[in-house]
Amino acid sequence: MPQEPLVIEDIAGPTAGERTLRLTGPLVLANLFDFQAKIRSDSSRTLNLNFAAVPYVDSAGIGALVGAYVTREKDGRGLYLIGVSQRVKDALQVTRVKQFFQFVDTPA
Repeated sequence: MPQEPLVIEDIAGPTAGERTLRLTGPLVLANLFDFQAKIRSDSSRTLNLNFAAVPYVDSAGIGALVGAYVTREKDGRGLYLIGVSQRVKDALQVTRVKQFFQFVDTPA
């Protein structure tokens, strides 16, 4: 079974210093590197990750999210997860990292 791709759409935020990445597809090891590159190159004050079209994440995807959280928190920048499915929230809960993230139900 071929791995589904992760499509990342980069969208300017509604206010200055805000950026949104709309993700489509699973966030897994096989397609993680483009996601990490986008996160690392981002210098916005607030980064919104729209997860509405992400069906699942694996441990590598969770690790990348934790890395993004740590980097942004250290620099005093915000990170929000938008439209996260219950399956992804459950994966974050089981790995005991859910409490690090701020969730928004729908994009503003």
